[in-house]
Amino acid sequence: MLRLQTWFGVLAVLCVLSAPAAAQEPVRIGIGSGLAFLPAYICDDLDLIEKYGKQAHLDLKATFPRFAGAGPLQEALAAGTIDIAPFGVAPLLSEWEKTSGSPGQLLAVSGMTTLSPVLLTNRANVRTLADFGKDDRIAIPAATSPQHYFLQMQSEKLFGKYDKLRSRIVVLPHPQAAAMLMEGGGSLAGYFSSAPYTEIVLADGRIHKVLSGADVIGGKASFLILAASKTYVTAHPRVVEAIGKALDEAARLIHDDPHHAAELFLVHEPSKTLDVTAVAAIIGDIKDEFGSPVHGVQAFADFMSRHGGLKAPPKSWKEIVAPALLDSPSS
Repeated sequence: MLRLQTWFGVLAVLCVLSAPAAAQEPVRIGIGSGLAFLPAYICDDLDLIEKYGKQAHLDLKATFPRFAGAGPLQEALAAGTIDIAPFGVAPLLSEWEKTSGSPGQLLAVSGMTTLSPVLLTNRANVRTLADFGKDDRIAIPAATSPQHYFLQMQSEKLFGKYDKLRSRIVVLPHPQAAAMLMEGGGSLAGYFSSAPYTEIVLADGRIHKVLSGADVIGGKASFLILAASKTYVTAHPRVVEAIGKALDEAARLIHDDPHHAAELFLVHEPSKTLDVTAVAAIIGDIKDEFGSPVHGVQAFADFMSRHGGLKAPPKSWKEIVAPALLDSPSS
C-alpha cells in the first residue's frame, strides 16, 4: 500500500510539471515617436504594467508596437490589432462622439502627458499671434494636431474668427519645420513645436517664444491620452487600473531622475545630435508634465461645439473616461 501511495504521489508531481503554463494576457498599446511617449518606453523597459498586473493577480504581457502617425494607429485600433491607442484631446472627443452608443465607443484609459506645444518665431517683431504678416507662414505637424486647435482657439480670442489664419498654416514634419525656421530667409515665420524640438530651436538666439498651448487655455491640456473601446474597458477593468498605476510610476521616475529617464529614452530613440546630458536637461524642464490624469477636455469640447466639431459635447470630462479615472484629478 505504501509503494502504491508513493507511485500516486510521483504521478501527481509529474502531471503538475508537465501541465502547460497559463498563457500571459497580452496588452497591446500602440505608440508613436517623441518625448511624449517617454512614459511608455519606461513602462516597457521596467515591466511596470506587468508589475501592477501582478498586484491585481493578473499575468500580463505589455507590448508597444510603434506606428508612423496617428492615422495608422487609429486604423490598427479599429481593426483590433492593438488594444489601446494614443489620441490628442480633440481627435478623442471626435471619435468618442462618432462611436457613441456602440460597444466600440472610445473612452480615455489614461493620460500620458500634458506637454505644452510652443509657438516659435524667427521674426524679432512678432510678439503675439496678431503680429504675423499676411505672407508669413506658420508650421504645424498635422491638421488634427493640438497645435492646430490652439491656433484656432487663439485666433478666436484675438480676431473673433477661429479660422482667420487658415491660409497661412502649413503642415510640415517637426524636423523640417525646425530646420526651416532656424535657416530663416523664407516665408516660414512660425513653428508650433513640441519637445524636444522646442528646446533645440530655442537654442538659436534668433528665435523666441510667442505663446504656448497652456497660455491659450489658461492651464494644462493633455497632449496624449491613451484610449480603448468601451468593450475593452468593461472586459478588462483591472488591466486599465494597472496601466494607470504604471504610467504614474513612470511619471515619478521622470520627475525624480531625469538622467535615468534620458538614458531610457535614447535606448528607444537614438540621436546623433542629443546626448544623455542634453536630453536630461530637456526632461528636467518638462518633468511635471506626465501622469495618468487627463486635462483640457472641457476647453476643447466647448471650442469644438461652438464650431461644429461636436454636435453633442460631453457635459463633463467624466463622460469620456474609463471608471478607473473617475476619481483622478482630471479636468
